[in-house]
Amino acid sequence: MKEKELFTYLKSLCPEENEGCEWKEFKNLKHAVSGKKGEDIISYISALANMEGGCLVVGVKDKTLSIVGIESLHDYTPENIKQRILGKCTNLDSESFRVDPYLTIDSGKTVWVFRVPKHRPRLPVYAHDKAWQRVGDSLAELRPERQSAILSETIEKVDWSAAICKDAHLSDLSLEAIARARIEYKSKFPRKTGEVDSWDDTTFLNKIRLTIQGQVTNAAILLLGRPESASLISPAVAKISWILKDQQNREKDYEHFGPPFLLNVDSVYAKVRNLTYRHLPSGTLFPLEISQYDRWVIREVLHNCIAHQDYSLGGRIILVETPSSLLLANVGSFMPGSVETVIRQDAPPEVYRNSFLADAMVNLNMIDTQGGGIKKMFHIQMKRFFPLPDYDLSDPGRVKVTIRGEIIDEKYTQMLMEKTDFDLWTVILLDKVQKKMMISRDEHKRLKALRVVEGRYPNIFISSEIAAATGGKAEHIRYKGFDNQYYRDILVELIREHGPVSRRDIDRLLMNKLPDVLTEVQKKKKIHNLLYALSGKMKRIRNIGTRKIPQWVVSGKDANKSNK
Repeated sequence: MKEKELFTYLKSLCPEENEGCEWKEFKNLKHAVSGKKGEDIISYISALANMEGGCLVVGVKDKTLSIVGIESLHDYTPENIKQRILGKCTNLDSESFRVDPYLTIDSGKTVWVFRVPKHRPRLPVYAHDKAWQRVGDSLAELRPERQSAILSETIEKVDWSAAICKDAHLSDLSLEAIARARIEYKSKFPRKTGEVDSWDDTTFLNKIRLTIQGQVTNAAILLLGRPESASLISPAVAKISWILKDQQNREKDYEHFGPPFLLNVDSVYAKVRNLTYRHLPSGTLFPLEISQYDRWVIREVLHNCIAHQDYSLGGRIILVETPSSLLLANVGSFMPGSVETVIRQDAPPEVYRNSFLADAMVNLNMIDTQGGGIKKMFHIQMKRFFPLPDYDLSDPGRVKVTIRGEIIDEKYTQMLMEKTDFDLWTVILLDKVQKKMMISRDEHKRLKALRVVEGRYPNIFISSEIAAATGGKAEHIRYKGFDNQYYRDILVELIREHGPVSRRDIDRLLMNKLPDVLTEVQKKKKIHNLLYALSGKMKRIRNIGTRKIPQWVVSGKDANKSNK
């Protein structure tokens, strides 16, 4: 169409700039797509999506909508820019998002219209790790009240796992898996053993809630389906991928596992190299010999991935094995919100994503709906003296769990061996301390009251009492360091013997003597403060160089000592 016709069309599409319409010039797309936070295309897409959706018109004058055209598309096309933006805008609805290109036939000007869908229920759209919204004529981080409104939206509950798999029949289920299901069901409900043995397969599958009046559900395909039945639930994906990586994160091996998950969870577990971990704690002659991973813990995490996966997103469950840890991940938000909430409540969640599937897994002894699974995992790791599981919920659309197969900090392990009366919440906080994770001031006060940590908040570490009790005195000094007088004395001695000395000489002397709990920046700041004190009030040293290139020599009484 001609330029005037395009202007008329755009004016009818987006009459004015508001929360649903944005007009942007962006003549060069090279840095406009993902550039300055709050001013680039992905930020505006996030802002539009977090309201009711709308249009972003690119290639027009702000305020007037006059067509100026995009002069440089860089390497973008309407097809590839969609995929790149989806990769940078977390939670953006991929099915409804599109880019419409327009080229005026009379003036040769290019205009692109980004059609932005409204966010999906309870899923704000992020760009640059922030959710945005329009405030006046500019963008700002999503306001708390708007975020709260999104997160509390009513969701029409559709249980994908309960849906009938239209093309599936009982013959698509594995007889071996059904036989295993009978064993697990009788183990869960031993009083029903005789009754179960009298049921045919159709009755049994109805009773354990994997079929509905003999019709095969999506849940039945996942747990009991033959391997080839996975295609029947497409576009959903029924796949667990085991990936082996070395210490340098290079992929060494992999294998994919499909239905029946009831059997193949054991096959996945069998791939894990669960070696015997040998460790000799300080102060003892008895080595600690234990397997890297607890079988129940791994199975619990895998079963949780199966039960809570959002199969509508078409993702797979992943288990990445490295020499020192296992990472398990599934797509879908963590519905309880936080792991701390689950542990504190110690009760079943109010809502399950796949209620039908979860109920069947309970019947087959795979998961516990009483809410104790995660808490039990933490208790097992605590009793094994190993680090606790790490839940990474930073991506709202994915849950990642890391199980470590080695000791991080020997003092933490020795402390758990010594202090067997600690409650789980105390150990959770101490686990964060050993992992150098931030804890709140109130949590720090709690640990300090127990006399298990030292240091100035937030740079805290295991206390000397625990270190002494477990033979870690030397290690404790590395964290705590010496008093300031010690550092001042050796600094003056260096300058007296070898002056004039440079800042590099001083850093070389002190950096490895300062507490390990300090970062490199904090150590250099500490050295600066020592020099400031010695050259200021104390007048024990002075700089004969420049401020930029200092050369330190002793002064006052210390200078007289060096002359003798």
